Formats: sequence, C-alpha cells, structure tokens
Amino acid sequence: MDDGNLAQHSNGFHRNGYHPVLVLNHDYEPLNVCNLRRAIVLVLSGKAEVLEAYDRAMTSVRERFDAPSVIRLAYFIRRPRPKVKLTRREVFMRDDYTCQYCGAKTSDLTIDHVIPRSRGGRHSWDNLVSACRACNHRKGGRTVAEARLTLRRPPFEPRPGRYYTIQRALNSHVNTEWLKFIPDYEPLHRSSNRD
Repeated sequence: MDDGNLAQHSNGFHRNGYHPVLVLNHDYEPLNVCNLRRAIVLVLSGKAEVLEAYDRAMTSVRERFDAPSVIRLAYFIRRPRPKVKLTRREVFMRDDYTCQYCGAKTSDLTIDHVIPRSRGGRHSWDNLVSACRACNHRKGGRTVAEARLTLRRPPFEPRPGRYYTIQRALNSHVNTEWLKFIPDYEPLHRSSNRD
C-alpha cells in the first residue's frame, strides 16, 4: 500500500506523512485516534466502516480507495474510564501553569513534593504541586509549615475530560471534519508563556 503519495491535506492538518484517523465506537462515541495504516487494516478486515475520508486516494496493487479520516467500529467496545497519567505536564496543566505557593504564572516551573520524599512523602497526585524555582528553593526539604509557605489549594487527582485520549493524541490541532463527531471539543490549553 502506497501512502507516501499523500500530500498536504487541504486543511493543513497532517504533517510529515502522519494522517490521524478518529476512531468511533459502534454508538459513535469517540474512542481514540489511530494512524492511517491501522484504520485501513480495520476497514479492510470488516471491523470498521469509513464515515469521513481525506480528499486523497490510497492505492494498493489491486485497489484504489479514499484515505479514511473518521472510522466507526462494527462492534461495541466497553472500556474503562481512562485515568490521567501522572506526568510533569499533567501536574502543570492541573495547576494551570501557576506556582501553588506564590501564585506566579510562569513557564519556568518545577515539581514540588508537599511532604518531602526524604520524610516519607509519596510521588502521587495528592503530594505533588507546581512551584516556581524560587518557592521550591525556599521550601527545600522542609514541610510547607516549616518553610512558612501556604498552598493556594490542596493537590488532587484530576478527572479526565470527555475527550482526554483524543486531546493527548492530537495535542492541539483537530481535523475540521471531526468536529461533528466530537462536539464541545477543546484542544489542550497551554500557558500563554509557553511556546
């Protein structure tokens, strides 16, 4: 199958030959984003149907068909609710790129353990906060009370949004053909000081 001849899509969405495909459950619930090759395999094996296609054609030795943009699975998949992965980026997003001690909104943030690891603090959602370098240095290996700092809000594990897996797969751009399948979709918000 030759997908190397797919040039830039008219909406400028895919880059470097990557053509994301929105995967919908049998009931049209957005599940995930996969690559074009995986989508073709699902369609050709009868496990999915094409709902929307890019304006380019794919060719194999024997066939020519439109490159899928949105596919729907032929069967219903039950999946557990996703959990937000504990990463620096997710902690910063939860805290809105704001130091949880002084309130400074900056792109130069660090991760701070509210109860220091040297004192038995765990590396978990309820013990991690975003901190500017100055506050993190001031706190050091002490507790919040010992450093005479106050937390703006207690740390917590964020709940994944409706389109959590899709947002993480796409980062920011979404194909305009997908919007009717993902109403109220908002790309990931990043700090205005970043990028």
